[in-house]
Order: sequence, then C-alpha cells, then structure tokens
Amino acid sequence: MYKSKKPYFYGTGRRKSSVARVHLFPNGTGAITINGRDIDDYFGLETLKLLVRQPLVATDAAGKMDVVATVSGGGVTGQAGAIRHGVARALLLANEEYRPVLKAAGLLTRDPRMKERKKYGLKAARRAPQFSKR
Repeated sequence: MYKSKKPYFYGTGRRKSSVARVHLFPNGTGAITINGRDIDDYFGLETLKLLVRQPLVATDAAGKMDVVATVSGGGVTGQAGAIRHGVARALLLANEEYRPVLKAAGLLTRDPRMKERKKYGLKAARRAPQFSKR
C-alpha cells in the first residue's frame, strides 16, 4: 500500500498499445475517474463501462473502492481493456485472496494480441495488391 494523502493500491494495465496507471482507494464510494473525467463521460458505450467494472464485480468490491486511472495510447476499447487489467492487478495487492477469482475470470493475463506489422510488397499486413488478367 502506497502512502500519500490517502493510502492506495497501484496497478499497471496494458492492452494493445494502451497503458493504464490505476490507483485503487479503499473505503471509497465506488466512483471511477479516468483522466480526470467520470467513467460515464469518458466511455460512451455501456459495454466498455462493464469491461472496466468487471474485476470489481467479480470480487464484490464494486461499491467499496474508488478507482482513479490515467490511460494513454490506443483506442477506446484498448484503453478499457488496459484499465481492466490495471484494476485487477491493484485488487490483487489489496487482497491476495482475490487471486483464484480473478485468475478464473482471466483478468490477470495480459492480452498479447497486437497489430501485425505491414510487409513490403503488400498494401497492409496481409493485403496484397490486386492484379487483373489481360
């Protein structure tokens, strides 16, 4: 537990090219703040909000802890996945007994899937130029 004005637990989450720094404050109201904005303002889609709350719901800590996250890089889906990963890691520091629940839900594993690089001679990673018969 880190000591500042209020003690907190810290977790770093990553997904695609997004990196999230998550601070978990125990004895909170359940507020989730991302880059200084409320979760409802930051994410428009309800599925992304559910994705972020998934580790808290799995461990029954949804209304008991405040989450403050700083996320950068990637798109909104990657950022939501990064925050989810960071929250799960921070919960593990808060209580080691959460490990079986989080591991069974697959929340502790960093998703290794990345964008495939573009190859020379092709238009994209696998997209080849179209040739016409003459």
